[in-house]
Amino acid sequence: MNTPPTNISDKPPLATPRCETPAEVSLSLGLVGNCAFSALIDPRGRVVWCCLPRFDGDPVFHALLGGADGAGTFAIDIEDFASSRQRYVPNTAVLETELTDRHGQRLLITDFAPRFPSRGRFFRPTTLVRRVRALEGTPRIRVRLTPRFGWGAQNPSITSGSNHIRYVGEQQTLRLQTDAGITHVLGGQPFLLTRELNFLLGPDETLEGGVGDTARHFEQETVAYWRNWSQRLAVPLEWQDAVIRAAITLKLSVFEDTGAIVAAMTTSIPEAPHSQRNWDYRFCWLRDAFFVVRALNSLAEVGTMEDYLGWLTNAVVGANGGHVQPLFGIGLERDLPEHICEHLPGYRGMGPVRVGNQAHEHFQHDVYGNIVLAAAQAFHDKRLLHPAGLADFKRLEAVGEKAVSIFDQPDAGMWELRTRARVHTSSALMCWAACDRLAKIARTLGLPDREGHWAGHAHAMRERILRESWSAERQSFAESFGGHDLDASVLLMAEVGFIDPRDPRFLSTLDALETHLCDGPYMRRYEAADDFGKPETAFNICTFWRIDALARVGRVAEARSIFETMLRARNPLGLLSEDTHPVTGEMWGNYPQTYSMVGIINAAVRLSAAWDSVI
Repeated sequence: MNTPPTNISDKPPLATPRCETPAEVSLSLGLVGNCAFSALIDPRGRVVWCCLPRFDGDPVFHALLGGADGAGTFAIDIEDFASSRQRYVPNTAVLETELTDRHGQRLLITDFAPRFPSRGRFFRPTTLVRRVRALEGTPRIRVRLTPRFGWGAQNPSITSGSNHIRYVGEQQTLRLQTDAGITHVLGGQPFLLTRELNFLLGPDETLEGGVGDTARHFEQETVAYWRNWSQRLAVPLEWQDAVIRAAITLKLSVFEDTGAIVAAMTTSIPEAPHSQRNWDYRFCWLRDAFFVVRALNSLAEVGTMEDYLGWLTNAVVGANGGHVQPLFGIGLERDLPEHICEHLPGYRGMGPVRVGNQAHEHFQHDVYGNIVLAAAQAFHDKRLLHPAGLADFKRLEAVGEKAVSIFDQPDAGMWELRTRARVHTSSALMCWAACDRLAKIARTLGLPDREGHWAGHAHAMRERILRESWSAERQSFAESFGGHDLDASVLLMAEVGFIDPRDPRFLSTLDALETHLCDGPYMRRYEAADDFGKPETAFNICTFWRIDALARVGRVAEARSIFETMLRARNPLGLLSEDTHPVTGEMWGNYPQTYSMVGIINAAVRLSAAWDSVI
């Protein structure tokens, strides 16, 4: 491609969309966080989701999933609301919401979670900072702060002082420290915004400095941190804004205290309307985390990989050479019992609201490949502060031996089917990847005997996969050994280096998947009915796998066109959920979904023109 691209911009992605009327609850939400906790904020500046004290904690703000009228939110409303617009401060996780009233008066809400280096470590308190100032006129505002505890079941006890309000629950206490009038906040009455106001909501601790000075200092340092972090990314020439926003979103999904990476910030956003496909994604799947690590590595952000590998090593050692479950709590919790929350009606009333995830009990054999793939770069990358060595290799060999032993055994598969087990092609593929990468690591470490051992297993696995997953009737690789049904996950064959994408069998598979799984540019996961019937929405990462496959086989123009469609499917702030409805284009599924944000990065890196085309 010799023509320079035309979509390079320093402006924030899709900045300042207008919302003229109050919208139905939607996933048009901004994400703020600091790698300790996060909050989701709607287009009118209302905090509608925030779990404390960490990602998988109690949603003290739960309006996204409903509840008692007006409860579970932190709103700073403008009286006589007319319109709003939102944007991120460029290259940061600091969100700005501008509200305008019917008289033309305007205000700006700045939201962020402090994150910056201090005293030789990162300062990342579980504190949400909200700053409000008038831009034009003297608008009237109303502050409504209504946290709830126990998944919406418990009203807090409230006490106050001259500059703070305490919300006391059975398990935790929140303290709001503000330079606004306490009476106004407690009463929820409208008042004139005549000066800058600051709200710091966090642990029940006293600030060392003044509220305003602290908020301003936190904002300045947090903006500087994110800009410096973004500056170090090795971004592609094209689609830079989209890539930077995706990368920041992935970074915000890291629970830095342990290195775990959550799949999404929410629970129970249905994959499709009234589908009952409601799951809790606030945990660390080894599969999803591998894709996050690899995407950030492609942008030269290897720190996340080093943090995650510490968490992963603990998970592997804890398995003691045996079964490794596919997901853990972010603190390495093994038991994540699933139950229904009766106090919340769900997203747009579409329950159930699930807490915990029964998939922790599953056997998903692709996990062994995901472990080795996530760790592999650490043996080859000379930049790392803690490169992997012989001891790490020996631990991974135990994972590889497990992959060899279960390679051809039935499992729940990567889509976590709850009522049937098969020898899934994608699981066998990842077992192959474990052996293939172990052979390459052994070569790097100068261990020819071990290289031969693992290369031999990889060769035997590859022959069986090619033979037993091929469906002559469908002229495609099928979702299971001896199977008939189609599944988008077989596209990973090219992505992990299992097969040459120009191989006639892969080309034929791509054609079959496009014929039977695609709704225009969008791709569903599989064609067969599962526990809840046939999938209705497109699974975003599958669409991105299609984009990757198209690029690899030389259909680059088609790949770029579909990628542009996926960029338009993002919300106005550049974020994606898990699923896209192929008819309405609406986002469904948990949000923001790391898998989907990974797809944005991978596609941009794959498709972008080279930097030397313009410099």
